[in-house]
Amino acid sequence: MMRTRTAGATAIAAALALALGACGKEEDSGTGSSAKSGGGTDSAQQVKQQGEGQCTVKEYGAKKVDLANATVGFSQSEKEANPFRIAETQSIKDEAKKVGVKKLLTTNANSQLAKQISDIQDMLAQGAQALIVAPLNSEGLEPAFEAAKKKGVPVVTIDRKVGGDACDTWLTFIGSDFVEQGKRAADAMNKATGGKAKVAILLGSSGNNVTTDRTKGFMDQIKAKAPGIKVVAQQTGEFARDKGQQVTEQLLQSNPDIDAIYAENDEMALGAIVAVRGAGKKPGQDVKVVSIDGTANAVRAIVDGKINAVIESNPRFGPLAFKTLTDFMGGKGIPDQVIISDKEYDEGNAEAEVANAY
Repeated sequence: MMRTRTAGATAIAAALALALGACGKEEDSGTGSSAKSGGGTDSAQQVKQQGEGQCTVKEYGAKKVDLANATVGFSQSEKEANPFRIAETQSIKDEAKKVGVKKLLTTNANSQLAKQISDIQDMLAQGAQALIVAPLNSEGLEPAFEAAKKKGVPVVTIDRKVGGDACDTWLTFIGSDFVEQGKRAADAMNKATGGKAKVAILLGSSGNNVTTDRTKGFMDQIKAKAPGIKVVAQQTGEFARDKGQQVTEQLLQSNPDIDAIYAENDEMALGAIVAVRGAGKKPGQDVKVVSIDGTANAVRAIVDGKINAVIESNPRFGPLAFKTLTDFMGGKGIPDQVIISDKEYDEGNAEAEVANAY
């Protein structure tokens, strides 16, 4: 059995859907959508590192199928009110159509772990022969993944990591280095504040590695590189704009000397700048703001001087996810993880890069 390990660096370049009910919605490959996943060729995911191990169909115990004649399931974790989720789902749909997948089943767990488990089990009951899953939490999906394993159905996880071992109940993870994102956000904050600030952190939702890793990366880098920056408050904004605004309002009332905000996604940052203005202060000036995601609205806010920097987290997983499944079914060994590279936006490039944001 292949075990999940820290990725070894192998730099290579590679360019490589929406239902809220419990059962998957069937979409034939000829059905398109007017929504776009955003950006041009410059916005495609690029591979930064690949992990160790080479999981094969035989080792995984999967059933080999031709994707062009297959039913593929996609399990989305959260409602598509967030631009990241919109772009992620659309990217899966677009690539399924491009690859010529016979049937694409899509579900949305609406941030409910029990529903995501039942969604995956329902897609398996409908004949899904491969699964792409954006996990809600890093733990708890074991019953669904074990059901897939028993049927010989490979599971590609994207965006958030899950527990357990690669090449066991899931095939591989595709996503960003979230600790590194946090470190880069700290460096951007250091630059924006001149190395001296009282920072409030708007934490993402609990129970997943994205929040844990983005916090760790930021805190470690501040400690190592910017001792003049003090974190004076941390509170979850649950990756939501309204919650980000609400929490920031509360934090500014209880800590009026806060002069910088690190938001662990753009939606919370956009909510935060509304709260900052409501407190009679200027976001981007009186209160520096750094976030992670790379949405078009956040990049435009940099142009407008309301956000100081954004570290990208690229949601366009479709090409890499389907390339991974195609390679796997074609007999190639698959590494335990594929880490993508992410851009960074600031006042120096934001205006030119808005078109590539999502």
